Amino acid sequence: MLVRTLAVAFATSLVVGPAFAGKANDTLVYASDSEPENVSPYHNNLREGVILARNCWDTLIYRNTQTGAYEPMLATSWKWVDDTTLDLVIREGVTFHNGDSLSPEDVAFTFNYVLTPEARTVTRQNVDWMKSAEVTGPHSVRIHLKQPFPAALEYSAGPTPIFPAAYFKKVGLDGFAKAPIGSGPYKITAVENGRSVKMARFDKYWDGSPLGKPKIGKLEFRIIPDGESRMAELMTGGVDWIWRVPSDQADQLKAAPNLTVLNAETMRVGFLQFDTLGRAKENSPLKDVRVRQAISYAVDRKAMVDNLVRGNSRVMNSLCYIEQFGCTDQGVMRYPYDPAKAKALLKEAGYANGFEIDLGAYRERDYAEAVIGYLGAVGIKVRLNYLRYAAFRDSLRAGKVSIGYQTWGSFSVNDVSAFDGVYFRGGEEDLTKDPEVIADLQTGDTSLDPEKRKAAYAKALGRIASQAYALPMFSYATNYAFTSDLNFTAQPDEVPRFYAASWK
Repeated sequence: MLVRTLAVAFATSLVVGPAFAGKANDTLVYASDSEPENVSPYHNNLREGVILARNCWDTLIYRNTQTGAYEPMLATSWKWVDDTTLDLVIREGVTFHNGDSLSPEDVAFTFNYVLTPEARTVTRQNVDWMKSAEVTGPHSVRIHLKQPFPAALEYSAGPTPIFPAAYFKKVGLDGFAKAPIGSGPYKITAVENGRSVKMARFDKYWDGSPLGKPKIGKLEFRIIPDGESRMAELMTGGVDWIWRVPSDQADQLKAAPNLTVLNAETMRVGFLQFDTLGRAKENSPLKDVRVRQAISYAVDRKAMVDNLVRGNSRVMNSLCYIEQFGCTDQGVMRYPYDPAKAKALLKEAGYANGFEIDLGAYRERDYAEAVIGYLGAVGIKVRLNYLRYAAFRDSLRAGKVSIGYQTWGSFSVNDVSAFDGVYFRGGEEDLTKDPEVIADLQTGDTSLDPEKRKAAYAKALGRIASQAYALPMFSYATNYAFTSDLNFTAQPDEVPRFYAASWK
């Protein structure tokens, strides 16, 4: 079926050419399978929303992707007054997409707003380290922290974009979702729910930005849920760029003329999250650590890396991306593929004949089905519930899913607090609520001594692994496929920087 689809698409492309997108129209059309529930950066936690945010909104600080150094962006300078007080000088001459001038009032409003319950902030973990913000002068703002948080600059350089206060107060969240305004390299010109988000180069983008001036005139994000349809659109010129291309399909696309295929590891890690409290199923077997360990031994993660994910993917033994600050797999309990041991543990736990359980997933259905196959081989019959991301997330939070096939890219934050702090520090995503893990993560998040942070995180990661609260699977190596007319470079943080792309 796939071969036929590609053949038809290729033949069509020879006839019609790139009719809808591409260099000739100075419009880069990129497509993905998922749609953010809200384009407001604080009101979705989907990777597609992160991409929109990074291309259309600016942050206070910039982290250099080459050196890792923090550099001025909307803030020209900053200093710590004490362990919980951060002063910043806000850049003059920055204009929002609607013509409003950016000021300290916008910074203070943004953070104070997203910290309120009324804001319904989906990405609350990205701002919860702040207590409040206040304007301290015509060009300065002060951020008060709830407690010491050494990763504050890292978060200020990523998932904390600035909103235009006056405009947001006027239109509210619903109005903002329909016509969002930022200050980044591209401005959003149209939001068509379920279909697309259109963007245009912001000609008044401020001089000297570390992001530079965009070289491509227009962007369009299209939602195309079906993978074969995305590939057909790429082949026929309907779109210029796609990603998450399955490895077998990527191999075939490499033979297509006028296309480039690129494989790169990302910070995204796949993992199984277990309902250890037994909320989703009465007398749930998952309340028994031996059952969770059995599941962990039953899945051949290396085979999945070699045969499904491929490329630059790696098996992860700790629940984090191994390059993040604070992530370690030293001394962490490991689960090599051992179905005999899995069966023995199930028998010991009283499930010699296995049991039935549900598994929820929202992407890479073939990965979830591979897991189901491995569990079936040791006697665990799994029912797959495949959902859109928002429904999947809400079901997990509500205790309606026994095993969640999760993926997490840490909002591209290079600190383990952005991973384990989300799933094991007592928040909505925490299905375990282990006081010991929560305490260790709290110590790691707030200690100013880097070595103390590392030690606390190592202890938390060790307990998560030994208790099998979750099974880390592997890092995601993403296959990108795009027109050969495009200069595009992938980054490990899984943020396609279209503002840095150009036509050849």
